[in-house]
Amino acid sequence: MEKERLEWVMSGLDRYKLTAREDQFAKSVEEDFNQKNMLTEQQEEKLESLYKEKSKLIPNKIHVSPKKNGSPGRKKLQKSRKKIMY
Repeated sequence: MEKERLEWVMSGLDRYKLTAREDQFAKSVEEDFNQKNMLTEQQEEKLESLYKEKSKLIPNKIHVSPKKNGSPGRKKLQKSRKKIMY
């Protein structure tokens, strides 16, 4: 597993509430990778299956940056009206 893939999987798991065992496993996998720059095939498979299992659930944490000035993607339109003077 490459470092980018591991970071992506770990950031995905970060969105979900993990059990104590799952959390400990994820931390140990990350530590192993940082020390050896690789994972065993068994660690990769278990981490991938954990990610797939959790990704079927609804995330517990919302990682959306708040937008300033109103709702996202909408702009307030101002209608200009010409005043007619008689």
